[in-house]
Amino acid sequence: MPAAPRNEEEKRYALTVAETEGGARLDKYLTEALARKFDEDEAASAGGAPSRARVKQLIEEGRVLIEGTRPRPLTEPSYRVKRGEKFEVALPPPLPARPEGQAIPLDVVYEDAELIVVMKPAGLVVHPAPGNHDMTLVNALVAHCGDTLSGIGGERRPGIVHRLDKETSGLMVVAKTDRAHRGLAEQFAAHGRDGKLTRAYKALLWGVPSPKKGTVNANIARSTHNRSKMATLKTRLDDEGKDVTSGRIAITHYKVEREYSDGLVSLVECRLETGRTHQIRVHMTSIGHPLLGDPTYGTGMKSRAAKLSDGARAALTRLGRQALHAWHLGFEHPVTGERLDFNAPLPEDMAELVRELEGS
Repeated sequence: MPAAPRNEEEKRYALTVAETEGGARLDKYLTEALARKFDEDEAASAGGAPSRARVKQLIEEGRVLIEGTRPRPLTEPSYRVKRGEKFEVALPPPLPARPEGQAIPLDVVYEDAELIVVMKPAGLVVHPAPGNHDMTLVNALVAHCGDTLSGIGGERRPGIVHRLDKETSGLMVVAKTDRAHRGLAEQFAAHGRDGKLTRAYKALLWGVPSPKKGTVNANIARSTHNRSKMATLKTRLDDEGKDVTSGRIAITHYKVEREYSDGLVSLVECRLETGRTHQIRVHMTSIGHPLLGDPTYGTGMKSRAAKLSDGARAALTRLGRQALHAWHLGFEHPVTGERLDFNAPLPEDMAELVRELEGS
């Protein structure tokens, strides 16, 4: 896997694992080692040492190299460091602490003093990040909510407790107060296991999964071949039969709702038991049924696309994205305790494709 591209503005830190630090998780070791570095460096400490969550992100982005004859990136935060190992960490320049408000149209589904539920359109990035410093959902929310938005004092992702991929449309809830943020974050951390949170997606897949109702339980990690992609990992057991599979646990429940064009395409509902990057896209691809229009995981489907009707093929071209929509979101109001459930119909680009498939 290639390392992240070098940036002249980023700072690089060389770290060596001490005798007493061997055996620690990579993300934990780097967080503590960088904190010590920042304490020694007055200029660096003014911005604050990176949090463990930020260090984990740096690892997954390929910004941590392990030195050797051929330095290579380590992308697994759970890697156990060994005494004497040497690492280089690349820290890109920080984004502005306070995102600027920008007049971007917001489709508000529900709003009160504590939270806001919006319909995120395809093509809108959720929060500022390298390569997308503005014109994001967060910038729109800052303009709409002003200083009431949770975490506005210094967070790069004010109010954000979950995400959708840039090209995935659908429902999102955002906290406007710190207490709502804490309550919502707890529900999303539980992924519905406490009965409070429900999320469901509609996806158009190539082919029809078999069985038509099932569960994909496969750990996910960043691909070792292409760091912009995620991949499922094969289960590994140790000598005692204990599961030692790397990556992060990921579970997706799916159900086929409709079939089109003699099984060439199916409409599937997916419900998440975990929330990993690209989870539905990766899991459906892993069972042989990538999403229509997915430019990352759905390549190699030209022969199938050629079998679609002219209208459906044209609609798929106009879609220009993965056919995935977060249609249902339900949760317990973090302050009042009231049950809130929201449903959003398919956006017009996906609805048009469905109409063409139904007519073919």
